[in-house]
Amino acid sequence: MSEPHIRVFATPEELVEQMAAHIANAAEAAAKEGRMFSLFLSGGSTPKALHKQLAADPYKSQIDWRAVELFFGDERCVPPDSDLSNYKMAKETLIDRVPIPPDNVYRMKGEIDPEQAAKEYGELLRDKFQGEGPDILLLGMGDDGHTASLFPGTKALDEQKHRCVANHVPYDYIPKGTEWRITLTYPFINRSREIFVLCTGVGKAKRVAEVLEEVEEHQFPIQRVEPTDGKLTWMLDAAAAGMAGE
Repeated sequence: MSEPHIRVFATPEELVEQMAAHIANAAEAAAKEGRMFSLFLSGGSTPKALHKQLAADPYKSQIDWRAVELFFGDERCVPPDSDLSNYKMAKETLIDRVPIPPDNVYRMKGEIDPEQAAKEYGELLRDKFQGEGPDILLLGMGDDGHTASLFPGTKALDEQKHRCVANHVPYDYIPKGTEWRITLTYPFINRSREIFVLCTGVGKAKRVAEVLEEVEEHQFPIQRVEPTDGKLTWMLDAAAAGMAGE
């Protein structure tokens, strides 16, 4: 496993622009190879801005959306029309704004039993990817070092087999009613060809430094993201990289 690549941008807008350009180029490369392009989406404010960028020209027109398949890295166990749903955010900011066929969008069913939803999504991933992983998987990082819905001290951190699991998150800092989550696991995440961790804002700087310095190995869930054969890239704005004002 190679060391993560770290890219720092002057502003969040520049980060989003470069990420959108990379996704568009990767989708175009997959199309030239005659195959579908797989992209796993993440929740959060930076991915939201990225969705809007992808849904605007030139990227909206450049990407052949018929050859793109969208998946999700995690979901809160809420209905798809809930304001807390990652799917709803993606639908409003990206899916409804681009000509992607509805059958190319694979959401996690947050409205049904978590264990059943995780089982169904895991089976979908098995059928779609077999022993492989996605082209691009987008992740964020919470203030506690969690990624997807892999929170500190939770059962999903130790999953070694299943691609997707239900995970109970017993913390009071998460939105009320979202204790149950559906999340990808490390065995699947680490099969990705490319993983991008998107972090912006000065509020992330301290944790980013701790994670990347690896003072204690695997102290934070994000540190277990170690692609087996793929590439891990941290996309940081200057503030998150601790360079604000320099």
